[in-house]
Amino acid sequence: MPREWDGIISQHINRKFSRPIARFLAKFSAITPNHISILSFLVALFSGLAFSLRRPIIGGILAQLSSILDGADGDLAALTNRISPFGGFLDTVLDRYADAAIFLGMIYSLLFTSDANTTRVIVGIIALIGSLLVSYSAAHAKSKLNITFSEGFTAYAASRDVRLFLIMLGGILNQIFITLLILAILTNLTVLARIWTARKLKI
Repeated sequence: MPREWDGIISQHINRKFSRPIARFLAKFSAITPNHISILSFLVALFSGLAFSLRRPIIGGILAQLSSILDGADGDLAALTNRISPFGGFLDTVLDRYADAAIFLGMIYSLLFTSDANTTRVIVGIIALIGSLLVSYSAAHAKSKLNITFSEGFTAYAASRDVRLFLIMLGGILNQIFITLLILAILTNLTVLARIWTARKLKI
């Protein structure tokens, strides 16, 4: 069964890999969910590095692998009964650093294209900000307004699993700018939709 926080990609693709990985890792008591969170973060760092070195296919595949591992830590925690508030906090913080590393690697790679210009970099920065604000808006809507975005566009359109899946596709197709443009629009539209929804519910 999908978890309540799963996005569309997690439900239909990532969990098919993350759960077998978690079941295998559960055999080794020395491996904790926090170790997998850190591993997911490190894979994301290498994804950003690959993009910055203009290896978009590797960067895209590593971004998706990081996304799968990001699900495996939660699966492992559930299987071994090691769910903890600190583990959730650590995972969330590392995810934000991971996202920044991947986006910065993609933005840096744009500087070496034949049609590099300031506009392309700005679009990349807007995509990075939008990505961070998707997570920020969800966390603060829940903590300050007791609102959970659990269905429809506000929940699924720009969830982290969707963002990393799009980055994988963009890397494989070597369409970095187009991917960043799509993410810039999608993430910021999601944040605006959440603001509108929160206003309607709490005004």
